[in-house]
Amino acid sequence: MPRVLTTNAKILCPHGGLGTSIATDPKWMVSGGDVLLDGDVGVISVLPCFFIPPCAGYKLESMKLNASRVDGRHVMLVTDFIQSFTGFPLLITETHQAFDNSTPAPIPSGGTPPPTPPELLEVDRPVVVAAPGTLAFSLSGFSTTSLPAALPMTFTLQSLFPRRWLLSMLNSPMPTPQHREITNGEPPNIVVAPSGGAWTTPALTITVTLTGTSMATLAPGDHHFVLTAVNQRGRSHFAEVILIVSA
Repeated sequence: MPRVLTTNAKILCPHGGLGTSIATDPKWMVSGGDVLLDGDVGVISVLPCFFIPPCAGYKLESMKLNASRVDGRHVMLVTDFIQSFTGFPLLITETHQAFDNSTPAPIPSGGTPPPTPPELLEVDRPVVVAAPGTLAFSLSGFSTTSLPAALPMTFTLQSLFPRRWLLSMLNSPMPTPQHREITNGEPPNIVVAPSGGAWTTPALTITVTLTGTSMATLAPGDHHFVLTAVNQRGRSHFAEVILIVSA
């Protein structure tokens, strides 16, 4: 069994922001750190994230791969997938010692434990490839020609043991940078196919199509489309397409 996640863990966003986790039911400590539970939260403020909009915090959600609970809430593992409020996967480092004498199932006397299921081993890591890396849209050009009518982007996912994917849109132009999840798209302005976040095949291609009329409502600047893929063990990878909107 992997290490349990505690408040001593080092949690980083991809942009260098350092997280501080908050234990809401601190009844179990490991090496001086409170064990974290499903539903606990954290803030990223000690070393602020430099991305716009910033990865300001996160909510812990257990993948329920272990049976350990405190007051009915699942104990978080260091291998559980955690993402920031803006959709980016977080890097977790936990250093306390762990001793695992558990077995996947009761073993008859004289028997041998069954092997760990392949999907729960640490051998697989998802891969996400985005194309193209950047897209360009001119507000003045569209007002004159109504072109392009649409711009497509694709995300190609690969994993031996897929679980799910999430798509976020982050608008960086000031003074009001925003982020929102668009895993289901926003028809008819943003069409995601297939949508919903289900991932059941080793290879999957997701197409995201932006209509010209929807892009015409965006402020000049960079707009990021970030897709994160997660495997059965909680490992993750992300890729992004940047839409550059000019006046």
